[in-house]
Amino acid sequence: MGKTIIEANRLSKIFGSFTAVNEITFMVKEAEIFGFLGANGAGKTTAIKMLTGLLSPTSGEAQVAGFDVYNQTEDIKRNIGYMSQRFSLYEDLTVTENIEFYAGIYGLSRSRIKEKTSELVQKLDLGKVQNALIKSLPLGWRQKLAFSVAIIHDPKIVFLDEPTSGVDPITRRQFWELIYEAAYQGITVFVTTHYMDEAEYCDRISMMVDGKIQALDTPELLKKQFDASTMHEVFVKMARPHEKI
Repeated sequence: MGKTIIEANRLSKIFGSFTAVNEITFMVKEAEIFGFLGANGAGKTTAIKMLTGLLSPTSGEAQVAGFDVYNQTEDIKRNIGYMSQRFSLYEDLTVTENIEFYAGIYGLSRSRIKEKTSELVQKLDLGKVQNALIKSLPLGWRQKLAFSVAIIHDPKIVFLDEPTSGVDPITRRQFWELIYEAAYQGITVFVTTHYMDEAEYCDRISMMVDGKIQALDTPELLKKQFDASTMHEVFVKMARPHEKI
């Protein structure tokens, strides 16, 4: 694996008397699939917003693609892709219009937009529905398209915030094939999820509990460390250490 592309050191975010993210420290390598796991409310989304330049940290340090999260947020945004759990597509635009819109936002030239639109429609087999409104498409198709437009500008990193929330297991598995393909092409994938089985698909994972990273390693080594057969078991043992499974 290559050089470090994301680095956080004691990064925190406090809202009034509530500490959403509590001094997290970790690093991510180029082309790595890095899983950022934890239950809903663990602090995952707040952390991702700091790393993508959407939210200023309260304290600590972090660099993303070599840029500082405090004063180089515009540089960060130019070098990353982002997909939220709501998929970020405009439902009242067609497939083609969504592709063209996002490609334009990411600064692609007109000729490149035309080229990328044709390429994506073919790759995702959307030829018959390219002029259909997004809201008329099945959830799985929308999800794949949202991921594809998030990396249409060939970013160094793509941040995926709960991208498989609310979709069926088969669609989730197909989506992970797109993630593997992106990583193979050299894109670093930073993915948050509360589905513990998806941890098995990551190169390394961190596990958050109440705003803190409680464990960070490969899935295999974490299972060994916690004497568990699944990542769900690891999470339960870590989150509720005094309970017997």
